[in-house]
Amino acid sequence: MINFHSIDKEFDKKHIWHPYTSMLNPLPSYGVTHTNENKIYLDTGEELIDGMASWWSAIHGYNHPRLVSAIQSQASTMSHIMFGGITHAPAVELCKKLINITPKSLDRVFLADSGSVSVEVAIKMALQYWISKGQTSKTKLMTAQKGYHGDTFAAMSVCDPINSMHSMYQGFLPEHIFVSAPKAKFDEQCTDTELQLLEQAFVKHHHDVAAFIIEPIVQNAGGMNFYSPSYLAKLRQLCNKYDVLLILDEIATGFGRTGKMFACEHANIEPDIMCIGKALTGGTMTLSATLTNQKVAVGLSEGEAGVLMHGPTFMGNPLACAVANASINLLFENNWQAQVERVNLAMSALKRCESLSSVVNVRTLGAIGVVEIDKVVNVAKIQKFFIKKGVWIRPFGKLIYIMPPYVSSSADIRELANAIYDAINEQQY
Repeated sequence: MINFHSIDKEFDKKHIWHPYTSMLNPLPSYGVTHTNENKIYLDTGEELIDGMASWWSAIHGYNHPRLVSAIQSQASTMSHIMFGGITHAPAVELCKKLINITPKSLDRVFLADSGSVSVEVAIKMALQYWISKGQTSKTKLMTAQKGYHGDTFAAMSVCDPINSMHSMYQGFLPEHIFVSAPKAKFDEQCTDTELQLLEQAFVKHHHDVAAFIIEPIVQNAGGMNFYSPSYLAKLRQLCNKYDVLLILDEIATGFGRTGKMFACEHANIEPDIMCIGKALTGGTMTLSATLTNQKVAVGLSEGEAGVLMHGPTFMGNPLACAVANASINLLFENNWQAQVERVNLAMSALKRCESLSSVVNVRTLGAIGVVEIDKVVNVAKIQKFFIKKGVWIRPFGKLIYIMPPYVSSSADIRELANAIYDAINEQQY
């Protein structure tokens, strides 16, 4: 039996690639022995308050007995079965739930195995839809700067082309059309100038554009840009007017993170295609979905191919579907709106950071809190400091942010906020 309390970190450092780190001078990787609720336990004995929800996915915290039970029960009957020519109850139940809680027009579901793949599927849907309609010139996507949609190639091609982590791949990726990032803040109305410039892009490019893709309300890994619902409402109008499909990437914003079940509800709009993932299984297993409406589903099926040309091996994985069903049930049983409101209220402790000279901006929305500083963070240095403070926070760029599990106590949220203040105040970044 493997002793999980003894982690060979030297082997890890020499041989195992971690996300966005170098094999020559890798960032430190801290050994974790176990997790519980909103706590992470290191092999060196520290107990850490989790501020990241494992990249925003573990909304119910860790080891929730209902989620563990769902996995164990499903594993005892059927862990996996191919989805080609076969269906099963966990997948059918999950798709019923997703159709029930997402915008009304989204009634067709493609189950994928990661957020990036759900974006790939959405792009394929949009391109294949127009091909089936005989409009072969509509081969481009339009998107906003500061966006992030994943690490696979089609997804990378619609990430910010200059400032994103994928800018080095220019020349290899398909070239798409980028407009300025939304400027009006969440609690503001877009100016006429901003909306006119957006429409000018549609006027110029709509004959070549299959779809506009964007993260609704919060552009996440591209800069944590909280923008106005009026931008999203106008975007829906322009897509209708100029015959362009609208893809909303709700992978990070879905399942309550912004204070709405899905962020598009802030603008009271419905997309043609929606991507979801991350919190779908409560942070237990990898699973995503791409939902679309009847127009797109039937339209692309009427083309020469007759089918959507995509089919992952682990599509509709029963284990993942079973735990996703349990996670969605928990959202409603736990009154997720009240949980998110409580987290948001506790995040007001971040406002204290505004008094620090190196802080550019502090912003919160739902269960998201962001402190933007005036220089790029030294991740290794600040994480060492955070460990000493008993918290787990992983910044990127100039952003020190938290997206904690919804079950986090107000006291724990304040501890996270205090650690961020101390790190900046003591220049531990």
